[in-house]
Amino acid sequence: MTRHPRVALYLQDAHALQDGIKYAQYAEQKGFEAVWQAESRLVRDAIVPMAAFAATTSKLKIGSGVINNWTRNIGLLAATFLTLDDLAPNRIICGIGAWWDPLAKNVGIERRKPLLAMRETIEVMRRLLRMENVTFQGEFHKVTGIELDVVHGRREPRHVPIYIGATGDNMMEMTGEIADGAVLNYCVPPEYNDKALELLDKGAKKAGRRVDDIDRPQLVVCAVDPDRKKAIEAAKVLLTQYLAQQPHIAKASGVSDDIVKKVQSILGWPATKEQVHEAMQYVPDEFVLKISATGTPEEARAKVQEYINRGCTCPILYPMADPYLMIDTFSPLAA
Repeated sequence: MTRHPRVALYLQDAHALQDGIKYAQYAEQKGFEAVWQAESRLVRDAIVPMAAFAATTSKLKIGSGVINNWTRNIGLLAATFLTLDDLAPNRIICGIGAWWDPLAKNVGIERRKPLLAMRETIEVMRRLLRMENVTFQGEFHKVTGIELDVVHGRREPRHVPIYIGATGDNMMEMTGEIADGAVLNYCVPPEYNDKALELLDKGAKKAGRRVDDIDRPQLVVCAVDPDRKKAIEAAKVLLTQYLAQQPHIAKASGVSDDIVKKVQSILGWPATKEQVHEAMQYVPDEFVLKISATGTPEEARAKVQEYINRGCTCPILYPMADPYLMIDTFSPLAA
C-alpha cells in the first residue's frame, strides 16, 4: 500500500508530556509533517506542550488541536502565537474551535453567537499578527489602538495559519469562507467527510475560493497492534469517554441514543478509570472499527486511506496503543 506523503501526530493527555516530546521527535525523524496538541477537558492546555515541541524539534510543524476562542483575551492570544513563532519560526499553526458544553458552561462561559464570536476572533488575531495597530469595536472583541509591541526580536508580520475545528454545519461553512484550513473531526466514519466538503466548498465560494484551496487535516483515533483484539480494547478506552462527554461527536457518528445514555449513566465527570472500563462493555466493536483506524498495521493503514479518499488532506493520528509502532506504520519514509 502506498504511504501518504502527509501525515501528522496528535497528542492529548493520554501520555506524559515528557513522552510526548519523545514521540514528536521520533515522528519528525520518520517524516511526519506536524504534531498537533489538544487542549483537552481541564487536564492539559495546548500552549505549554506546543512550546516544548517547538523547542525540541527543527522541522516539524506544531499546531493547537484545538484551543477555544472564549477563554483567552484576544491580545494575549495573538501574543501567545507570536511567542510560539519566535520559538519555531513559520512552523506554528493555530487550530481554534468554539468549545463545547457542559465544560464551557461549568466554568462560567456562555457560548452565544458562536459564528460571530469566531469571525471576530480570527479577524482581530490576523491583523495583530500582521503587526498592525488595531482598533476594533465588535460584539465580542473591543480593542483600541493595540499592537504586538515587539521591542526585542522580529518585527515582521508572522505567518501563522488559522484552522477552525468545526463541528456544526454553519461553522463548517464559515470555515470554508474565512479560515486557512479545517481540522476535521475524529470519532466519525469516513463518509462524514462528504457533507463537510460540501459545506466547506459552499463557504469557500463566498470568498471566491474552492474547497481545494482549504487544507483539510483530520483527527483520526488510531490503535495499531498486531493483535486486533488488543487494538480494539485500546481504542475503546477513549471512544467510550467521548460518547458520554462530547455528545455532538456522538451525534455526528451515528451512535444510537440507547448506547449513549447507557454509557452516560455509568461515567461520572470526570470519569474514573474504573467507570470507563465498566462502560466499555456496552460499546460495540463495530462502532470502534467504523470511526477509528484500529487493528493490525495493514487494517489501520487501509482505514486511514478511506478518510484520505473522502477528502482528508493530512491524517492527524492519535495513538491509542504503541505510539512508536503507529509512527512506524504510517511513516512516509518507510519502504
